[in-house]
Amino acid sequence: MALEKLDPVTGRMTTGHEWNGIEELDTPVPRVVLFFLAAGTLFAIVYWILMPAWPLGSTYTKGLLGIDQREVVAEQVKSAAAERVTWTDQIQKASLGEIEADAALMQQVQETGHRLFVDNCAACHGVNATGGPGFPDLRAKSWLWGGEPDMIAQTIKVGINSTNDDTRVSQMPAFGRDGVLERDKVSAVVDYVMSLSQGAGATADAQEIAAGQEVFAANCVACHGEDAKGKHDVGAPDLTDKHWIYGGDRGSIHLSVYGGRQGHMPHWSGRLSELDLKILATYVHSLKGETQ
Repeated sequence: MALEKLDPVTGRMTTGHEWNGIEELDTPVPRVVLFFLAAGTLFAIVYWILMPAWPLGSTYTKGLLGIDQREVVAEQVKSAAAERVTWTDQIQKASLGEIEADAALMQQVQETGHRLFVDNCAACHGVNATGGPGFPDLRAKSWLWGGEPDMIAQTIKVGINSTNDDTRVSQMPAFGRDGVLERDKVSAVVDYVMSLSQGAGATADAQEIAAGQEVFAANCVACHGEDAKGKHDVGAPDLTDKHWIYGGDRGSIHLSVYGGRQGHMPHWSGRLSELDLKILATYVHSLKGETQ
Protein backbone atom coordinates (compact mmCIF):
# COMPACT_ATOMS: atom_id res chain seq x y z
CA MET A 1 0.00 0.00 0.00
CA ALA A 2 1.36 3.45 -0.96
CA LEU A 3 2.06 5.66 2.00
CA GLU A 4 2.49 9.41 1.54
CA LYS A 5 4.95 11.30 3.69
CA LEU A 6 6.67 14.68 3.88
CA ASP A 7 9.91 15.03 1.94
CA PRO A 8 12.47 16.64 4.34
CA VAL A 9 14.43 18.36 1.51
CA THR A 10 11.66 20.06 -0.49
CA GLY A 11 8.99 20.15 2.14
CA ARG A 12 6.49 18.59 -0.32
CA MET A 13 4.45 15.49 0.19
CA THR A 14 5.36 12.38 -1.73
CA THR A 15 2.92 10.25 -3.70
CA GLY A 16 3.88 7.19 -1.75
CA HIS A 17 5.40 5.52 -4.81
CA GLU A 18 8.97 4.27 -4.51
CA TRP A 19 11.37 2.72 -7.07
CA ASN A 20 14.64 1.39 -5.76
CA GLY A 21 14.69 3.89 -2.95
CA ILE A 22 13.68 6.82 -5.13
CA GLU A 23 10.43 8.44 -3.99
CA GLU A 24 8.10 10.47 -6.24
CA LEU A 25 7.13 13.98 -5.15
CA ASP A 26 3.51 15.09 -5.44
CA THR A 27 4.41 18.21 -7.49
CA PRO A 28 1.45 20.36 -8.61
CA VAL A 29 0.99 21.40 -12.25
CA PRO A 30 2.82 24.74 -12.86
CA ARG A 31 0.51 27.74 -12.87
CA VAL A 32 1.81 28.90 -16.24
CA VAL A 33 0.53 25.67 -17.78
CA LEU A 34 -2.88 26.16 -16.23
CA PHE A 35 -2.90 29.77 -17.46
CA PHE A 36 -2.22 28.86 -21.09
CA LEU A 37 -4.69 25.98 -20.90
CA ALA A 38 -7.37 28.36 -19.70
CA ALA A 39 -6.40 31.01 -22.25
CA GLY A 40 -6.49 28.46 -25.08
CA THR A 41 -9.89 27.21 -24.00
CA LEU A 42 -11.26 30.76 -23.77
CA PHE A 43 -9.85 31.62 -27.20
CA ALA A 44 -11.45 28.53 -28.73
CA ILE A 45 -14.85 29.37 -27.23
CA VAL A 46 -14.67 33.00 -28.43
CA TYR A 47 -13.54 31.87 -31.92
CA TRP A 48 -16.40 29.36 -32.15
CA ILE A 49 -18.85 32.14 -31.32
CA LEU A 50 -17.42 34.82 -33.62
CA MET A 51 -16.18 32.84 -36.64
CA PRO A 52 -17.58 30.07 -38.89
CA ALA A 53 -16.52 26.90 -37.14
CA TRP A 54 -18.84 23.91 -36.78
CA PRO A 55 -20.28 21.85 -39.63
CA LEU A 56 -24.03 21.25 -39.43
CA GLY A 57 -24.89 18.74 -42.12
CA SER A 58 -25.30 20.75 -45.32
CA THR A 59 -24.36 24.06 -43.67
CA TYR A 60 -22.21 25.37 -40.83
CA THR A 61 -22.28 27.87 -37.98
CA LYS A 62 -21.77 31.33 -39.51
CA GLY A 63 -20.37 33.09 -36.44
CA LEU A 64 -21.42 36.50 -35.13
CA LEU A 65 -18.92 38.32 -37.38
CA GLY A 66 -20.32 36.72 -40.51
CA ILE A 67 -16.87 36.37 -42.14
CA ASP A 68 -16.82 34.14 -45.24
CA GLN A 69 -13.33 33.27 -46.55
CA ARG A 70 -14.77 32.27 -49.91
CA GLU A 71 -16.16 35.74 -50.35
CA VAL A 72 -12.84 37.25 -49.25
CA VAL A 73 -10.89 35.17 -51.79
CA ALA A 74 -13.45 35.85 -54.52
CA GLU A 75 -13.13 39.59 -53.89
CA GLN A 76 -9.33 39.37 -53.98
CA VAL A 77 -9.45 37.47 -57.27
CA LYS A 78 -11.89 40.02 -58.70
CA SER A 79 -9.67 42.89 -57.61
CA ALA A 80 -6.56 41.22 -59.07
CA ALA A 81 -8.38 40.57 -62.35
CA ALA A 82 -9.46 44.22 -62.57
CA GLU A 83 -5.92 45.36 -61.90
CA ARG A 84 -4.58 42.95 -64.52
CA VAL A 85 -7.04 44.22 -67.12
CA THR A 86 -5.70 47.73 -66.61
CA TRP A 87 -2.08 46.98 -67.46
CA THR A 88 -2.74 44.21 -69.99
CA ASP A 89 -4.90 46.60 -72.03
CA GLN A 90 -2.05 49.09 -71.97
CA ILE A 91 0.44 46.45 -73.14
CA GLN A 92 -1.86 45.28 -75.94
CA LYS A 93 -2.25 48.82 -77.27
CA ALA A 94 1.31 50.07 -76.69
CA SER A 95 4.32 49.69 -78.93
CA LEU A 96 7.60 48.23 -77.71
CA GLY A 97 9.12 51.66 -77.26
CA GLU A 98 6.15 52.83 -75.20
CA ILE A 99 6.25 49.69 -73.04
CA GLU A 100 10.00 49.94 -72.41
CA ALA A 101 9.66 53.62 -71.55
CA ASP A 102 7.00 52.89 -68.93
CA ALA A 103 8.65 51.60 -65.75
CA ALA A 104 5.36 50.33 -64.31
CA LEU A 105 4.52 48.33 -67.44
CA MET A 106 8.05 46.93 -67.63
CA GLN A 107 7.76 45.75 -64.05
CA GLN A 108 4.64 43.80 -65.01
CA VAL A 109 6.41 42.46 -68.11
CA GLN A 110 9.39 41.33 -66.04
CA GLU A 111 7.24 39.57 -63.44
CA THR A 112 4.71 37.98 -65.81
CA GLY A 113 7.24 37.35 -68.58
CA HIS A 114 9.59 35.56 -66.21
CA ARG A 115 6.80 33.24 -65.06
CA LEU A 116 5.84 32.52 -68.68
CA PHE A 117 9.47 31.87 -69.54
CA VAL A 118 10.06 29.50 -66.63
CA ASP A 119 6.84 27.61 -67.38
CA ASN A 120 7.42 27.25 -71.13
CA CYS A 121 11.03 27.93 -72.11
CA ALA A 122 13.35 27.17 -69.20
CA ALA A 123 13.45 23.43 -69.89
CA CYS A 124 15.60 24.13 -72.97
CA HIS A 125 17.00 27.64 -72.55
CA GLY A 126 17.54 27.45 -68.78
CA VAL A 127 15.93 29.51 -66.01
CA ASN A 128 18.37 32.36 -66.69
CA ALA A 129 17.95 32.06 -70.49
CA THR A 130 21.66 31.31 -70.95
CA GLY A 131 20.98 28.24 -73.06
CA GLY A 132 23.10 25.11 -73.28
CA PRO A 133 24.34 22.53 -75.79
CA GLY A 134 21.94 22.71 -78.72
CA PHE A 135 19.94 25.63 -77.29
CA PRO A 136 20.90 29.28 -77.88
CA ASP A 137 21.78 31.78 -75.18
CA LEU A 138 18.99 34.35 -75.38
CA ARG A 139 20.96 36.91 -73.37
CA ALA A 140 23.73 36.97 -75.98
CA LYS A 141 21.54 38.80 -78.52
CA SER A 142 22.96 36.62 -81.29
CA TRP A 143 19.61 36.03 -82.96
CA LEU A 144 18.87 33.36 -85.56
CA TRP A 145 15.54 34.74 -86.75
CA GLY A 146 15.74 38.40 -85.69
CA GLY A 147 15.77 40.02 -82.29
CA GLU A 148 12.91 42.49 -82.55
CA PRO A 149 9.95 41.63 -80.29
CA ASP A 150 7.62 40.95 -83.22
CA MET A 151 10.17 38.55 -84.72
CA ILE A 152 10.73 36.90 -81.35
CA ALA A 153 6.97 36.58 -80.87
CA GLN A 154 6.60 34.99 -84.30
CA THR A 155 9.34 32.47 -83.55
CA ILE A 156 7.68 31.55 -80.25
CA LYS A 157 4.29 31.33 -81.93
CA VAL A 158 5.14 29.07 -84.89
CA GLY A 159 8.30 27.36 -83.64
CA ILE A 160 11.26 26.09 -85.64
CA ASN A 161 10.92 22.87 -87.63
CA SER A 162 7.74 22.31 -85.63
CA THR A 163 4.33 20.89 -86.52
CA ASN A 164 2.82 24.34 -87.05
CA ASP A 165 1.79 25.00 -90.64
CA ASP A 166 3.69 28.30 -90.63
CA THR A 167 6.74 27.02 -88.78
CA ARG A 168 10.15 28.50 -89.43
CA VAL A 169 12.22 25.93 -91.33
CA SER A 170 15.97 25.66 -91.04
CA GLN A 171 18.51 22.93 -91.64
CA MET A 172 22.24 22.78 -92.18
CA PRO A 173 23.22 20.11 -94.72
CA ALA A 174 25.56 17.27 -93.80
CA PHE A 175 28.36 18.33 -96.14
CA GLY A 176 30.69 15.51 -95.17
CA ARG A 177 28.32 12.64 -94.45
CA ASP A 178 26.35 13.16 -97.65
CA GLY A 179 29.50 13.52 -99.78
CA VAL A 180 28.98 17.17 -100.72
CA LEU A 181 32.52 18.03 -99.61
CA GLU A 182 35.61 15.89 -99.50
CA ARG A 183 37.42 15.40 -96.21
CA ASP A 184 40.17 17.94 -96.90
CA LYS A 185 37.63 20.59 -97.86
CA VAL A 186 35.62 19.97 -94.70
CA SER A 187 38.80 20.40 -92.66
CA ALA A 188 39.73 23.58 -94.55
CA VAL A 189 36.35 25.25 -94.12
CA VAL A 190 36.40 24.38 -90.40
CA ASP A 191 39.74 26.19 -90.09
CA TYR A 192 38.31 29.20 -91.93
CA VAL A 193 35.20 29.32 -89.75
CA MET A 194 37.31 29.12 -86.60
CA SER A 195 39.45 32.00 -87.85
CA LEU A 196 36.35 34.19 -88.18
CA SER A 197 35.68 34.25 -84.46
CA GLN A 198 39.04 33.30 -82.95
CA GLY A 199 41.53 34.88 -85.34
CA ALA A 200 43.80 33.27 -87.91
CA GLY A 201 46.53 32.59 -85.39
CA ALA A 202 44.26 30.33 -83.36
CA THR A 203 43.62 27.82 -86.15
CA ALA A 204 45.80 26.89 -89.13
CA ASP A 205 48.20 28.50 -91.57
CA ALA A 206 47.17 31.17 -94.03
CA GLN A 207 47.10 28.77 -96.96
CA GLU A 208 44.66 26.42 -95.21
CA ILE A 209 42.44 29.35 -94.21
CA ALA A 210 42.47 30.69 -97.77
CA ALA A 211 41.42 27.29 -99.08
CA GLY A 212 38.65 27.16 -96.52
CA GLN A 213 37.46 30.61 -97.53
CA GLU A 214 37.02 29.36 -101.09
CA VAL A 215 35.01 26.39 -99.87
CA PHE A 216 32.91 28.71 -97.72
CA ALA A 217 32.23 31.06 -100.63
CA ALA A 218 31.10 28.16 -102.81
CA ASN A 219 28.93 26.35 -100.28
CA CYS A 220 28.01 28.46 -97.23
CA VAL A 221 27.36 32.07 -98.22
CA ALA A 222 23.82 31.33 -99.40
CA CYS A 223 22.78 30.94 -95.77
CA HIS A 224 25.51 32.53 -93.67
CA GLY A 225 26.15 35.46 -96.01
CA GLU A 226 29.35 36.64 -97.62
CA ASP A 227 30.40 38.28 -94.35
CA ALA A 228 29.46 35.10 -92.42
CA LYS A 229 27.20 37.10 -90.11
CA GLY A 230 24.22 34.90 -90.86
CA LYS A 231 20.80 35.61 -92.29
CA HIS A 232 17.64 35.98 -90.25
CA ASP A 233 15.37 34.93 -93.09
CA VAL A 234 16.79 31.40 -93.07
CA GLY A 235 17.79 31.17 -89.41
CA ALA A 236 21.51 30.88 -90.14
CA PRO A 237 23.76 31.91 -87.22
CA ASP A 238 26.46 34.55 -87.17
CA LEU A 239 29.80 32.74 -87.41
CA THR A 240 31.92 35.77 -86.54
CA ASP A 241 30.92 36.16 -82.89
CA LYS A 242 31.82 33.92 -79.97
CA HIS A 243 28.34 32.53 -79.36
CA TRP A 244 27.92 28.92 -80.44
CA ILE A 245 24.86 26.74 -80.11
CA TYR A 246 26.64 23.42 -80.60
CA GLY A 247 30.11 24.43 -79.43
CA GLY A 248 32.90 26.55 -80.93
CA ASP A 249 35.81 24.15 -80.55
CA ARG A 250 37.26 22.45 -83.61
CA GLY A 251 35.62 19.10 -82.91
CA SER A 252 32.14 20.60 -82.51
CA ILE A 253 32.43 22.77 -85.62
CA HIS A 254 33.74 19.82 -87.63
CA LEU A 255 30.78 17.73 -86.46
CA SER A 256 28.37 20.48 -87.51
CA VAL A 257 29.88 20.76 -90.98
CA TYR A 258 30.28 17.03 -91.47
CA GLY A 259 26.95 15.80 -90.06
CA GLY A 260 24.73 18.87 -90.40
CA ARG A 261 22.37 20.37 -87.84
CA GLN A 262 18.61 20.67 -87.54
CA GLY A 263 17.35 22.34 -84.41
CA HIS A 264 13.81 22.08 -83.14
CA MET A 265 11.64 24.46 -81.19
CA PRO A 266 7.99 23.64 -80.49
CA HIS A 267 5.30 26.14 -81.39
CA TRP A 268 3.27 27.77 -78.63
CA SER A 269 0.38 29.15 -80.71
CA GLY A 270 -2.08 26.73 -79.15
CA ARG A 271 -0.91 27.30 -75.60
CA LEU A 272 -0.11 30.99 -75.26
CA SER A 273 -2.50 33.83 -76.06
CA GLU A 274 -1.49 36.76 -78.25
CA LEU A 275 -1.07 38.83 -75.07
CA ASP A 276 1.17 36.19 -73.50
CA LEU A 277 3.23 36.01 -76.69
CA LYS A 278 3.74 39.78 -76.64
CA ILE A 279 4.67 39.82 -72.96
CA LEU A 280 7.05 36.88 -73.36
CA ALA A 281 8.67 38.35 -76.48
CA THR A 282 9.11 41.72 -74.76
CA TYR A 283 10.61 39.97 -71.74
CA VAL A 284 13.10 38.02 -73.87
CA HIS A 285 13.97 41.21 -75.76
CA SER A 286 14.70 42.96 -72.44
CA LEU A 287 17.12 40.31 -71.18
CA LYS A 288 20.58 41.70 -70.54
CA GLY A 289 23.76 39.81 -71.24
CA GLU A 290 27.05 39.80 -73.10
CA THR A 291 26.84 41.01 -76.66
CA GLN A 292 29.35 40.75 -79.48
